[in-house]
Amino acid sequence: MRLKLYVYGGAAMLLLAASIVISLSIGSAALPISEVWGILIDQLPWLGDGSAKWDESSVAIVTQVRLSRILLAVLVGACLSLAGAGFQGVLRNPLADPFTLGVASGCSVGAAFLILFGYQTIVGIWTIPVVAFGTGMITLIVVFALARARGAMNVETLILSGVIVQAFLGAFVSFMVSMSSSVVNEIMFWLMGSISGRGWEHVKVVLPFLIVGFPVLIRFAQPLNLFVFGERHAAHLGVQVERTKLIVLLTSTLLTAVAVSMTGVVGFVGLVVPHLVRLLVGSDYRLIVPLSAIGGSIYLVWADTLARTALSPKEIPLGVVTALIGAPFFAYLLYRRKTKQGGAI
Repeated sequence: MRLKLYVYGGAAMLLLAASIVISLSIGSAALPISEVWGILIDQLPWLGDGSAKWDESSVAIVTQVRLSRILLAVLVGACLSLAGAGFQGVLRNPLADPFTLGVASGCSVGAAFLILFGYQTIVGIWTIPVVAFGTGMITLIVVFALARARGAMNVETLILSGVIVQAFLGAFVSFMVSMSSSVVNEIMFWLMGSISGRGWEHVKVVLPFLIVGFPVLIRFAQPLNLFVFGERHAAHLGVQVERTKLIVLLTSTLLTAVAVSMTGVVGFVGLVVPHLVRLLVGSDYRLIVPLSAIGGSIYLVWADTLARTALSPKEIPLGVVTALIGAPFFAYLLYRRKTKQGGAI
């Protein structure tokens, strides 16, 4: 297993590094890859001495505009894919995704409320992210409260609770959109997701959550493998079922909430990437969890690159791009699975 992780992980990291450098070189201001590499190396204190005479506008484009945006895409993609792997493992459902428990709708309620009443800058650029994160976590608490009975959370009840809460909050967001007139486009743009206008300060917010959440999900990868046999069998094999479900779901939701609060609703990342990783490397969560993080980063880097360059200078909402790519691809995966199983999905 370790050898497979090193091989697949090394290949994925090389692909991610290449994606970042190529994405840095693509944009309305065309910069050669050699110049991008030169600027990046020159910024490293142990490699560059700052003596290279790069054009100031090129340096600003690479380091201040593109690099921060691309790194945020890397972090958000990793968060959403890790969350998707966590949800699919606990819920034992490959169709589960980070939005299954209604966290995205909870974040959307907070953001839409602020935008509708003009409070989105009351404490600066952090107003929407902080409130969206808070309403997302409140949503999680409500879902857990609805699903918990006699100290335990049944998986089917948890999914049903998430669907109910998500439907209610989604209707509430639609109501606020219908009530708005001057800010309806702003609300809709946030609901469709975007990394436009984000900078290094947003990267610094997401990074600590990923640093904490990633090892937690790695720690519970083996118990998630045992969940495949059912909760009762997993308990007999020594897994603390309720504790594992609570920690994995809470960690996955935290990763989802912080990602959505920074970029808005970006769908299909946490649904498609873990599913694709499972097809490539098998059902061992010790491989699925780390490779999903890297795969999600690669997916979102390229999706954001398309979002900002396909119709340049006009930008496509990131959530639209991920849906346009992810939905047909996932439909193909379902069709392939149905064909192999003789018509049963």
